[in-house]
Amino acid sequence: MERKGSAAAAAGNPSHPAVGDGQRPPPPQCVPGGGLGGVPGRGQVGAATEAAELIRRAHEFKSQGAQCYKDKKFREAIGKYHRALLELKGLPPSPGERERDPARPASPAGAPKTCRLSEEQSKTVEAIEVDCYNSLAACLLQAELVNYERVKEYCLKVLKKEGENFKALYRSGVAFYHLGDYDKALYYLKEARSRQPTDTNVVRYIQLTEMKLSRCSQRARESL
Repeated sequence: MERKGSAAAAAGNPSHPAVGDGQRPPPPQCVPGGGLGGVPGRGQVGAATEAAELIRRAHEFKSQGAQCYKDKKFREAIGKYHRALLELKGLPPSPGERERDPARPASPAGAPKTCRLSEEQSKTVEAIEVDCYNSLAACLLQAELVNYERVKEYCLKVLKKEGENFKALYRSGVAFYHLGDYDKALYYLKEARSRQPTDTNVVRYIQLTEMKLSRCSQRARESL
């Protein structure tokens, strides 16, 4: 754990607010699969309505979390972002989600068919997840005692979905740095720099990381 002095730098440049601060348009409605003659069955319509409502609530909780973050109510913001993610867990897996997350439980035999999310809706769900995990990492970095293991976990979740996400790359580097894994820290920080070469926070952490690696290398040579 590190004190807030370290976390202040890790929080990032003010020009890069936590993802999720901005308001996205309302989520699209769910499009159920067709029933007999192309007409959705009653169960499918109910599933479609439920899925659309879950996405709407998730979007609302995320927006509330963004407002709490702006008001510097970080503990409340964390609760809102977690609630948004919880709402999304009730949705069927998006196309390809089963392959990416084989541990996700399958629907029990005999369970009613759930609404099939449209491609647009799947993108909306993924955007909410990315915003929430990025913003959770940003909130944790404001704590007096920063849980860098959790920051790393959230950032890697973002990168699993958006491998070139600048904030997640930068914060992953910061987290690995404070966890003492300087090789991984340098990798993620350099990836972040390749996207925003002039970001002073990234440049400073790269310098700090290279200094740590140099000292480690020097101590290794002296021990021989």
